[in-house]
Formats: sequence, structure tokens, C-alpha cells
Amino acid sequence: MILDRRNLLLGGTIGAAALLGGRPAAAGLRESDRARGWIDVRDFGAKGDGVTIDTPAINKAIDHAAARGGGTVWFPAGTWASYTIRLKSKITLHLDNGATILAAPAPQDGRGGYDLAEPIDPAIASFQDFGHSHWQNSLIWGEGLHDVAITGQGLIWGKGLGRGDGKDAWLKDPNGPGTGNKAIALKNCRNVSLRDFKILEGGWFALLATGVDNLVIDNLLVDTNRDGFDIDCCKNVRVSNCTVNSPWDDAICPKSSYALGEPRVTENLTISNCLVTGNYQVGSVLDGTWRKMPPAFAKDIHGRIKFGTETNGGFRNITITNCIFEDSRGLAFQTVDGGMVEDVAVSNLTMRGIVNAPFFLRLGKRMRGPAGRPIGTMRRISIENVVSSGANLLPSVIAGLNGHPIEDVRFANVHLQHVGGAPAAMAALQPPEAELGYPEATMFGDLPAIGFFIRHARRVSMRDVEVAVIAPDPRPAFRLEDVADADFAGVRVPKGPAFSLEQVVGFRNTGSRWLQDRLVDGVVSGVF
Repeated sequence: MILDRRNLLLGGTIGAAALLGGRPAAAGLRESDRARGWIDVRDFGAKGDGVTIDTPAINKAIDHAAARGGGTVWFPAGTWASYTIRLKSKITLHLDNGATILAAPAPQDGRGGYDLAEPIDPAIASFQDFGHSHWQNSLIWGEGLHDVAITGQGLIWGKGLGRGDGKDAWLKDPNGPGTGNKAIALKNCRNVSLRDFKILEGGWFALLATGVDNLVIDNLLVDTNRDGFDIDCCKNVRVSNCTVNSPWDDAICPKSSYALGEPRVTENLTISNCLVTGNYQVGSVLDGTWRKMPPAFAKDIHGRIKFGTETNGGFRNITITNCIFEDSRGLAFQTVDGGMVEDVAVSNLTMRGIVNAPFFLRLGKRMRGPAGRPIGTMRRISIENVVSSGANLLPSVIAGLNGHPIEDVRFANVHLQHVGGAPAAMAALQPPEAELGYPEATMFGDLPAIGFFIRHARRVSMRDVEVAVIAPDPRPAFRLEDVADADFAGVRVPKGPAFSLEQVVGFRNTGSRWLQDRLVDGVVSGVF
């Protein structure tokens, strides 16, 4: 029988061992590879048969390489069942094509298994979820490291990992001492490169990077059962050419938590040339069958790019470009714990089947963090060259707080198609403020607009924006409440009411299809 990844996925651990015949499937390292610092895990007793726990051998190989000043620890084709692998500085883990690092199930008797979650100050731990406060209870982890990498065309399979801490009602979710819940966890590291490999079932986080600077994530395929990449309190990060399928949680999720014991900004982050989705059965993107989740799963779809919710430090200098969103919750920028969102450029997106608002910008005041911090800010956000089709009834949302507006937001060359067909009563809704609510596009309930609901904002610009519906919809394209300096030019909307304004100061619309030019420098309210 030919050993390939599909057979491995279907066969499971025992099947993999049988296919491999209990022997490593690849020849040893060439002398030229050994001479440049490559180390074969089999030289330290690793079996790669999918049954033997290879953790001691793998960590010995890493220790040996580190003692020599660094090098590459090589995993040839095989299934390397393991508990916690402890990275060290100047170490590369290289997974050959056909190699799988398999997260083994934790021992039933509670002895051994994965490293224990490290202790943390309870006051700090209360400001973010359990998963964000611990790194060592992972398949692969490192802290305080520099110049580390994981490369190659192999697979990291988190089969034995849990999805959380037992609180999310996931059936048979392993949790407690000796269990692991993250595929890769890094804390306070620098100069990290993750390239070309694949992750299947990554646990709570396929990658948790906290305080990691100079981080490159390139050409990864992640097919996972909760979050894809959580990039928390990091600086100088490049995420490119990645595919992430995460039906039950977010695909790429920058955060800025209090896990390091202080607020730290996530900044200088680029996300480019990526596909994110939340509507394929886990494993089917990896094996190329692309099997959709059942229709009843639509309300649970995630798979988006979301900034937040942990936002003690905030985000600045962010670029997102050339990305595809398919059957996901869209793109969200949120600050609810006192952090900033500043200087953001988004361009060249295609979106299909967005199940929530295509864009969700929220400044709130949950304030989960040390007492006394001021409410955050959101300003200078540019979004252009976007095509979205088949989005649901929720419009895009720009929602600040009374007295704390979102500022300087620009949309240009954007086409947003929604399903339409809302009942007439929806056009007259008065959504709640929900100032303390968990930030989510659904937090205000149904909304009285087709394309954009904008509240508590200053200096909003829409240029060449088209809002379209598949079925007739009685709502106006734009609903604005407590907005100052709103400029619209060249917009195209369905025939009928285009704007619903309440306490808008300084409104201008020019050159728009079906609509008369209008300029009001003072306060304006009404529907037209």
C-alpha cells in the first residue's frame, strides 16, 4: 500500500503504524546534511511508528542540537507520536514530506503526558481566557527563545489535544493535568519562522504567539477545530500565503491581551494572500475533498479575521491585502478593553457568503483589565477594493460609544451584495447601545440598514460604494446616528430610501446614482 497523507488521516494512529511497518520510512541523513548541523531524531531513539511515544528522543535531539550551538532537527517520513516538545533557541524543526508529528492522547491514569500549565498570577489570569494565560501545556512550546523555526512539507496533527479547558461543552474534551490544548505556543520570543507545513486539529489554538517579535508565518495550511493563528502582543509580523479552515472559531485572530502582565500593542502586522473560511469539514481542506458543513451549521460558522476581543494594548500599523473570505464571519476590528486601533489599511478582498456583517468595527467598554484605564480609541482606517456577495441580512457596522466616537474611516471602491428580503418592520428598529456587551456583529440584534449601520463616528467617507440586494429590502442602504462629517460620493444603492439620518452634523452626498446631490453643514435628521 502506498503511504500518503490521506491514508494516514483515514487510518489513524494504528493504521499509520501498520502502513509504516513499525520502521522509519526514509533513509538516514546524508553526510553533507549532518555536516551543516542536521540531526536525525532516530539517532536518539525515535521510532516514527505512530505508536511509540517519541517525546524523550525528540527532546534529546533538540538538547543535543542546542548544546552544539543550534541546528536542524530532522523528522523524516513517519508518524512521530509525542507529548510536549520543548523548543530551544537556534533550533529548526524540519518535517519532511510524509512526516507527521502526532499529538498523542494523554494517559488515562493522569500520569505524565503533556507539560503542566504553568502557574500565573490570578489577577493577571482573570483578564483573559485560560488558553491565553498558559503556553507549556502544548504539543510544541518555547519561551524566551530566539532564532527558531518549524519548516517542511510535513504535518502537525493535534489529534490528542483538547479544544479548551472543559468549559465550552465540547464532548469528551480532554482537560486538566497532563493534557494539552495547543499545537504550537510561543511566549516572549523573537526571530521566529513557520513555513510550509500543515496543521490538522490544532486544539484551542493551532498557534498561540504571545509577545513574539519578528514573526513570519508563510504558506501554512491549517484545517482545525478551533482558532487558527492567535497573534497576541506581537511586533513585526508577516502572515502570508496561508489557508485556514476553522469552522468553530476564528481563522486569524490578532489580540492584545494582558497575559504578559502589562498592556502591549500588537503592531506592524501584515496579512496577505490568505484564504480564510469556516464552512468545510475539518480535514477535508487538507485532503483536498473540500466537503461543506451541513446547512444547519450556518449559524455556527466562524472562520474570519478578527482583531480582538482581548484588547488591553490595542493594534496599530496594520495591513491586510489580497485575501479571500469564504463562508465566514468577515473582517472585524474591535477594541473593548482600553486599547487602540490606529492606522489600518485594508485592500483587495473578495468575500462570499458572509454570515455576519462583512465589516464590523466596534469601540466598546467591556474593560476587562486593571481598573482605571481609559476607554480605547479607533481611528484612521482605510478599506478599499472589496467585492462581497451573498452576505446575510446584517449590514456592515461602525459602532463607537457616546462621547467616544470612531474616527477617520474611509471606504472606497466597494461592492456589497446582501440577500435582502427583510420585513418592513426592520427599517424602523432602534438598536440598543449594548455598551458592555461582548463585541459581535449580532450584539445589536437586527439592524435598520442594508449596507452600513454607523453610530457614534466622526469623519466617515464613502467613495464609489455600491450596496445591492438579491431580494427587495425596505431598509435604507445607510443608517447614520450621531455622526459628524459624513461624505458620500458616487454611491449606488437600490431604488428607494438611501439614507436614514439621526443627529448627523455635516452631511454631503454627490454624484450618486438615483440620488440628488445634497450638502448640509448643520444638523440633519430624516430619511431620503
